[in-house]
Amino acid sequence: MDARLPVFQVLGLRTGDAHVIRNAGGLATDDALRSLATSQNIGTQDVIVVHHTDCGLSKLSDEELRALGATKDVEENVRITLRRIRRALRRTGTLRGFVYEVETGRLREVWAA
Repeated sequence: MDARLPVFQVLGLRTGDAHVIRNAGGLATDDALRSLATSQNIGTQDVIVVHHTDCGLSKLSDEELRALGATKDVEENVRITLRRIRRALRRTGTLRGFVYEVETGRLREVWAA
């Protein structure tokens, strides 16, 4: 949901190229998964997850993060999100995860185990 992440610019997309679902922490909440499932029902196949550094979610306590199913480690949060999406959706395309470094503008891929 952070406005510092210029999604279309970073991914080289134009208006109409993608459905973009933004939420706090980039977590695969029930609402986000419902939106992804709806997108798939109208033809979307590929899913890209992008979290970012300096996320406001990281300011929460460890206990609050655990309650949300998250950690202070942004790469681990990407992996958690990828696993949730993989379990919840019947994808036919690719599923990839990235971290956007707000400090440098660099996008780096995160591999899920």
